[in-house]
Amino acid sequence: MDSIFPNISILGIGTALPANRIEQGEVLDKLEEALQDSPNSVRWARRIFKQCGVATRYTCEPNLIGHGSRSRYLPSEGLDDVPSTAERMAIYKRESIPLGLQAAKDAMLDGEVDGSQITHLITVSCTGQFLPGLDAVLVKEMGLSPRVQRIPLTFQGCAAGLKAIQLARTLVEGQSNAQILIVCVELCTLHFQPSSDREALFGASFFGDGASACIIGSADKNSKGLFQLKDGHSVLLPDCSEEMIWEVGNYGFDLYLSTNIPKLLGRYLTSEMESLLDGDKAPSLWAIHPGGRGIVDIVQQMFELSDAQVQFSRSILHDYGNLSSATILFVLKAMREDLLTRQVESSSGVALAFGPGLTAELLKFTYIPATILQERMIEHVHS
Repeated sequence: MDSIFPNISILGIGTALPANRIEQGEVLDKLEEALQDSPNSVRWARRIFKQCGVATRYTCEPNLIGHGSRSRYLPSEGLDDVPSTAERMAIYKRESIPLGLQAAKDAMLDGEVDGSQITHLITVSCTGQFLPGLDAVLVKEMGLSPRVQRIPLTFQGCAAGLKAIQLARTLVEGQSNAQILIVCVELCTLHFQPSSDREALFGASFFGDGASACIIGSADKNSKGLFQLKDGHSVLLPDCSEEMIWEVGNYGFDLYLSTNIPKLLGRYLTSEMESLLDGDKAPSLWAIHPGGRGIVDIVQQMFELSDAQVQFSRSILHDYGNLSSATILFVLKAMREDLLTRQVESSSGVALAFGPGLTAELLKFTYIPATILQERMIEHVHS
């Protein structure tokens, strides 16, 4: 069993979304127009858009859908004006900074942490890159120490947000006074492809843009309700390396997602969960990265979860789409808000996220409301 102290926890969470909201129907209309000469692709697009569990998304690119009948990202005629990878990366650099700053500031405000207290900065993204990077910009704009330890996690896909949390937990274990700021920024819609391939259409159906951030450190008696981090691990699942591929192309990043991913997770996750729980009973809280509707479905089925236990994953997917690495903190934030509203007592939980490899990240946590945290702190001092 995990001990209560040191109380390494998520002390604050912040999220940010770009201003441009898009409805699924809008994207599908543009796709149908662009694919008017490919009726089979149109039928496939209609099917996956209907089944993917997404209603709305947000994009940093106001011209993604275009005005009238025009969209450079989803053109109906030729590739002459399709944005190049270089152009998309320039947009990424411009738009990722304000989103990352907003999420980071909200997380620090939520955790009541000052910039001078931050000892480590972990930045996460797989949808763009520039140097000097987002980490250097955040140090300057947020007044962090120029000696802050900067750790960029790049091009590791949807699992990287939870991987960053696990890394931060390990860092605090070795340095109890560490305060670690994690900032995830993903601008997935920049990589919409001018293609009728099923893989490109699949990706276009549910990815969105957004940023999230959190503070990891040791809680004190003044902390609010929080998630205390327990044991976790990362695993590279066997014989799955070709099931999720993310490569740099001429028109953005080319994504391949196999429809076999939920089935493969169903094959391997049970033993990994048994290893994680190590004899403990199944938790009541489940923070599942909604990499797609099928992934939430298979986890719910495998572990016989109620609809209430997967409601946060499904609602984030429905309202925002898959935000890659940033998504898991959206799920945890929604879960915490619900727990605070309902004044729930301490509850055990598990967080799951999946990425290329296939990589699975698994982490146990405990939700502790402020009143119980304060009682335990006092008991610990007097013991």
